[in-house]
Amino acid sequence: MKEWEKWLKDIDLSLNDRQKEQFQRYYETLITWNEKMNLTGITGKKEVYEKHFYDSLLAACCYPFEHVHSLVDIGGGAGFPGVPLKICFPHIQLTVIDATNKRIQFLEHLVEQLSLENVNLVHMRAEDAARDERYRDSYDLAIARAVAKMPVLAELCLPFVRKNGGWMALKGRAGDEEVEMAAPAIRALNGGDVDEHYFELPTEASDRHIYVIGKQNKTPHAYPRKPATIKKKPLG
Repeated sequence: MKEWEKWLKDIDLSLNDRQKEQFQRYYETLITWNEKMNLTGITGKKEVYEKHFYDSLLAACCYPFEHVHSLVDIGGGAGFPGVPLKICFPHIQLTVIDATNKRIQFLEHLVEQLSLENVNLVHMRAEDAARDERYRDSYDLAIARAVAKMPVLAELCLPFVRKNGGWMALKGRAGDEEVEMAAPAIRALNGGDVDEHYFELPTEASDRHIYVIGKQNKTPHAYPRKPATIKKKPLG
């Protein structure tokens, strides 16, 4: 797909033949599995490449992924944005955490099909995994796309990040309002200033906002709270 390669050049990314083949196989696997389970409502090839693959890779414009050694994708679903980033930056040790076992099964198959190494797939709620010493305060970067509103997302993501690491949230046009609402949660979880990046997709006027928040210290013991409490009483 020539358009795809042009889009990537516009964000200063290029792919070798193996990576191009991995994205093609990713698309084919996604569409095949989508016939038996609901992974995405977007199935056209151009749309998948733009609204899932390219959209995920916009994160690379906002953070030095060449220096990221450990990445955790919270609520990874069908693998976005973690797997596209792993394809482009194969040195990364990727962990994907998702509470739905069927999605983890899809990702297990996908990782095998793409011959990806150093990928850890975790079937747990993020709130529980963040209390596990194997994952808590451990990652260079936590990332999430379309999982929850920012005040909730802060409590789901920041506990995974090591001191001086970062959290990245990929949001749509409502992002700015959510960031203001999330300010108390970010402070409570030892997050720092918010760095905002704005993009539009190549072929449609669709806003994309990416927020990068640094982690200033370890997660306070009180967080994350129980799932029902996080949902009913977001920090604020």
